[in-house]
Amino acid sequence: MYTDQKRVVITGAGIISPIGIGRDEFWNGISAQTPGISKIELLSASALPGHVAGECKEFTDEAARKEYLKAQRKSVKVMCREIQLGVASAHLALTNSELDMSALNPERLGVDFGANQMFSTPDVLSEGVFRCDEGKVFHFDRWGEDGLAGMEPLWLLKYLPNMPACHIGIHADARGPNNSLTLAEASGNSAMGEAFSIISTGRADMMLAGSTGSRIQPTKCLHAALWDEMAQYEDADPATWSRPFDASRRGQIAGEGACTFIFEEEEHARARGASILGTVLSAASCCVVDINGKPKTQEALANVIRLALERAGVSPADIGHINAHGLGSRQTDIDEANAIHDVFGDSASTVPVTAFKSVIGNSGAACGTLELAASLIGLQHGVIPSTLNYSTPDDNCRLNVVHGEPLKTSNKLFLTVNVTAFGQAAALVACGV
Repeated sequence: MYTDQKRVVITGAGIISPIGIGRDEFWNGISAQTPGISKIELLSASALPGHVAGECKEFTDEAARKEYLKAQRKSVKVMCREIQLGVASAHLALTNSELDMSALNPERLGVDFGANQMFSTPDVLSEGVFRCDEGKVFHFDRWGEDGLAGMEPLWLLKYLPNMPACHIGIHADARGPNNSLTLAEASGNSAMGEAFSIISTGRADMMLAGSTGSRIQPTKCLHAALWDEMAQYEDADPATWSRPFDASRRGQIAGEGACTFIFEEEEHARARGASILGTVLSAASCCVVDINGKPKTQEALANVIRLALERAGVSPADIGHINAHGLGSRQTDIDEANAIHDVFGDSASTVPVTAFKSVIGNSGAACGTLELAASLIGLQHGVIPSTLNYSTPDDNCRLNVVHGEPLKTSNKLFLTVNVTAFGQAAALVACGV
């Protein structure tokens, strides 16, 4: 860290995940190695193989309205599920931080939030489509006058990826910096990195930094099935389908979730007697593609890991563990392992590596914040979370994957990293307590 920067600590966490809602349930799921991947229950159908995903089953419409969004009950009608997840996680983070909101300067409180591109469900579009359809012919020229008139009121506001940050800012009366980032799986780390930069350079005292994402919305299920390498094992329990870095892996599993942190300038946090969950030391992001726009995943990951370590002022030998992207894709896992070897050299085969997508699946924008939460909360209890479903090492990866029981550790320094299918990568170096 640059010496003239202010230190940034984490003083609250709001978690909504397939293994539980809130810090206590989340830790119980980690410690018990509870798989969050199973048959989908909240969607009547999906295009995902086996109808399997990491679903937040406890987050129903009724629970959201009564428990997590009651302060925003008038706005829920213009929140799709992803927005609801994000706003609810911010509410939990504020509660967890034990902030006295009346004592805060709202001009020094901001919001930085990551989100996926959001889609309306097919039924929302159907009435408008039918108004422009004649048999097998869709008349595009009639959409503006006839089609839009058949859409639900305030349709656009329900699906804009900048709306989580807007709703959170209004709820918290946060009048400081406010930004939204849409970078697929790199969204969470990028949003937290920007929040870290804002506080460390003195532009705010506190930031709500988080992300939300769901890849099991009906339209996204179809996209995933068509475009991504999705795992399926007809003769195995769905809970075992996500197998990052394992030789038997066949692809990723879709998921959903949200997580928000309270990032706070250290002196500000200590002055109010806040309980500190961890310290953020650095953040980095980059994008690497070839001349034809094809992502260069290994190079992007190596670049961003190297830069994050350099900015934190630490060496690879200092890192206690890596919370890896761990997608479960056959090629992406190899690219990530090679990137770790590029940066860590001889220690790449010994530094503990965990892959939390084996537990909750790939939620897109939410994965970075949920993975940071897993490491921080695990370290509170002196352990590194375990990678589920890892039994057969892949000679092409050559990593020290944490599996079986969570690994006991006294080294609180760690790296978390994510990458997208478009060559965008983002990383954080943090330290637990």
